[in-house]
Amino acid sequence: CEFEPGNEFYFIQSGRVKIVKIINNTEKTLDILEPGDVVGEMALLEEQPRSASIIALDHVKLLKFRKENFDALLQGNPQLAYKLLIIFSKRIYDQKRRLMILLLEEPQMKVMDVMNMLAEQDPHLDLQEAVTLKVTIQEVANWAGMPIEEVQKILGHLNQLGKIELFADKIVVKNIRDFQRLVGSRRKSMYSM
Repeated sequence: CEFEPGNEFYFIQSGRVKIVKIINNTEKTLDILEPGDVVGEMALLEEQPRSASIIALDHVKLLKFRKENFDALLQGNPQLAYKLLIIFSKRIYDQKRRLMILLLEEPQMKVMDVMNMLAEQDPHLDLQEAVTLKVTIQEVANWAGMPIEEVQKILGHLNQLGKIELFADKIVVKNIRDFQRLVGSRRKSMYSM
């Protein structure tokens, strides 16, 4: 739970959890984690209270690591230490990237930057062509920290403009480079004020 001491972290063996945070008296979903992901590590590493809560979405099995045996575990198992280092560094990058989205003031820019982030995460995409992002409107809303109704309107508008094609389980962005330029330009103007 958010604000509790973080004396352990968990490796998800099966099932899914969502990470939630209360912002302005509203529960916001920050992420959904699946088997192979780690949760709760930031509080342990930073020696701070938990910054968010996790809620099981289905039956979940976790492997629990305690602070007391964390150092011994890492020293005795360098392969695990390496895997955790990769997971932690990716998590830090992901959180920084999501914060960049949330700091944008305009809702449309937030939605476009979510699509930028998703395109950046797939090294196999050719960003010079139309890109297919396997994402639902609800997931875009979660990452943008916005109500789904508002995200539906923005995506509907982008669809009408011919910038994207909307499907139930994916969004096809015709020119992701345009989204990157628009968001990058907006970000520059925010920080030059």
